Amino acid sequence: MTTIKTPASDVSEMLERSRECAASDEFYAIPENQAGERQIALLLFVLTCAYLSLFRRYTTMDPDEGIVLQGAQRILQGQVLYRDFFSFFTPGSYYLLALLFKIFGDSFLVARTGLVLFGGAYSVVTYLLARRVCTRGSALLVAAIVSLTTLPYRFLVLHNWDSTLWASLALYCAIRWVESPRWKWALATGSFASLTFLFEQSKGAGLWLGLAVGFLANAWTGWRQQGQLSGCRAKQLLGFTLGFVWPLLITCAYFGVQHSLRAMLADWFWPLQHYSMANRVPYGYQNWSDSARHLLFETGPWWARVLTVVILSPCLLIPALPVIAIGILVYWFVLGRHRRGPREKCAYYVLICAALSGLLLSVVIVRADIVHFMYLQPLFGLVLAWIVDGRDIPGPWFRSMKSTVTAYVAVAFLGLAIPLIMRALNAPEKLVTRRGVIAVPKKDTVIDYVQAHVSPGETVLVYPYLPLYYYLTGTFAPTRYEYLQPGMNTPQQSLEMISELASGRVQVVLFESSFWEKIPNSWPGTPLSAIAHDPVADYILWSFRTCKLLQSPSDWQFEFMVRKDSECR
Repeated sequence: MTTIKTPASDVSEMLERSRECAASDEFYAIPENQAGERQIALLLFVLTCAYLSLFRRYTTMDPDEGIVLQGAQRILQGQVLYRDFFSFFTPGSYYLLALLFKIFGDSFLVARTGLVLFGGAYSVVTYLLARRVCTRGSALLVAAIVSLTTLPYRFLVLHNWDSTLWASLALYCAIRWVESPRWKWALATGSFASLTFLFEQSKGAGLWLGLAVGFLANAWTGWRQQGQLSGCRAKQLLGFTLGFVWPLLITCAYFGVQHSLRAMLADWFWPLQHYSMANRVPYGYQNWSDSARHLLFETGPWWARVLTVVILSPCLLIPALPVIAIGILVYWFVLGRHRRGPREKCAYYVLICAALSGLLLSVVIVRADIVHFMYLQPLFGLVLAWIVDGRDIPGPWFRSMKSTVTAYVAVAFLGLAIPLIMRALNAPEKLVTRRGVIAVPKKDTVIDYVQAHVSPGETVLVYPYLPLYYYLTGTFAPTRYEYLQPGMNTPQQSLEMISELASGRVQVVLFESSFWEKIPNSWPGTPLSAIAHDPVADYILWSFRTCKLLQSPSDWQFEFMVRKDSECR
């Protein structure tokens, strides 16, 4: 019998590879159990909040931001959502912001500070969830990416950001429930999932569906004992049910007492019939106009265009992450079903990927553009962490590419972050408003003129869509609507606004004459008939006359108008 001798170097290499494979298969950490990891999470929260504080005063006067801000003003005045003013999403953001204003003062800075705290929480949750299966370096890299690019991409006071916070906390608690089947984690999971729905119904419904699929899939794999998914026991299920139900019961009871329960339910289901058509866009839609696309990719030297592609490539990568999560879900479900993978990892990947799949569904149903994917980047970023880490990706080919992938991710997302912070730091204009001092990229003549000619608390109409001007100038809309957009709102709602204008109570209108130029890129699904015939715009042009042409920081044109039988102010 012949003995084949292996050189010592080869034996050593084989042993090292064996240890790496074993570590890769078995590695699953619970970072909260280590003091060092808790300190890292705290430091990450502090650094993220410090960085995001640089964005608090900066605004481009985005049309979406004023919806929740102005709704909170109505609540502080004693109005009741749905009964006294309209909203097509659930009430959480309005009442949370009204509470912040009540406690800390009514200012733009207070509202934006809330975003800073949300961003700090995003980074911590991303790090703690990623750290369970990734190295510290990989988890920190993706947490830093979340800090640098998520909120800065669209630093606005919106219901999308706080609902993402509750979704992140719900998924975190669900993982903790799997790891430690205790009643408190089941209760917390149900509570945060319910809160997600109460801050944005589509995201909450998607999260509910994803968590349900994840828990059922894990139960099907058989990992129920030894600390895995024994939350299926009656006590944990009772805790989850109580957590799920109590926010909904309180909400329904409150609006029932206010005689607006029926109106609330009608407004919750309103987007299913009216919102989606105008907002239907291709998957991963970038919202670039033809001129912007030409400027970015078809002008300048070749190296500048290559650099532009690298910097903007994360906007193409991020929508791909939840699709990759679906594949990962199938892979780990099969491993778990056939007992081929560590049960901790199987339960972890199946539950998270199922939740991400449910959240992806909510995006596709509502509006599948890059902005709505960015709202969920703190959770979709987990897939990026798994890719960067690479230890659970099968096949040797990826290990040879791991360094290149990590370098690309770091460079591309840093390149995306730099213009975001530079535009906030270098905003040339400071504007004094009735809600505090803000920074804008270009001069805004609208706010100065309105504040000089309209008293605080006066009724004006900003049409069709920039409710942030209501909030910053301390004025109020004359109807139940903070905005009314052609092709999205109903003809009945348009008639309601015309009736209010005809009553004579509205003396001033801020009419955005350039609004129709934005529709093809921002709302490409808008019916042509709505653009061709807008009864509210027709009535305004018939009954009001222009006193002053004004301009927003984004070069949108506004006309300050008064009734034809009135003197200009």
